[in-house]
Amino acid sequence: MDEIKSNENESLIEKLQDSDPDVRKDAAEKLGNSGPDAVEPLIKALDDSNPDVRFQASKSLAEIGDPAVESLVKALKGEEGNIKRYATFALKNIGDENVVEHLIEALNDDDWSVRKTSAKSLGEMESKDAVDALIEALKDEDWGVRTAVAKALGDIGDEKAIDPLKKARRAAKGDKEFKKVATKSLKKMA
Repeated sequence: MDEIKSNENESLIEKLQDSDPDVRKDAAEKLGNSGPDAVEPLIKALDDSNPDVRFQASKSLAEIGDPAVESLVKALKGEEGNIKRYATFALKNIGDENVVEHLIEALNDDDWSVRKTSAKSLGEMESKDAVDALIEALKDEDWGVRTAVAKALGDIGDEKAIDPLKKARRAAKGDKEFKKVATKSLKKMA
């Protein structure tokens, strides 16, 4: 029985290289039920040319769960672009408290989209451990990151974020989107 499962996995892993994105997406989806052997091929699929394949690979890695965490963290620290962003999604979807520290570290990544995705993920996880790092990230140079951070702080709802959020909102001259999100987050905390 294990041999049949192993052969199926090998076939699915090969299909991750198919020229048809629908075939690659389908293979990525089916590999979510296959266990640790699929982790590395799915990590590579996080950089697929097709966004649907990347997203499905991320979902499948989250389904695999704990066996994928170490490889996802390694990808988050060592890869570029799409792989980092989709690794962040997968870590968030695993939702384990053990991933929080890695998502907090990612708030300092060179890539603004990784910082933004990390902030959003920490908010969705409602991680109180991330509040101090998120407050610091309110000073990020990228407006999209700052906006994601403001929303995340509202989602977490920790009152110690109220004053820093008010200060950031006052400093955001002309940034209507940030001010709107910050105001909404502050209302959640009131």
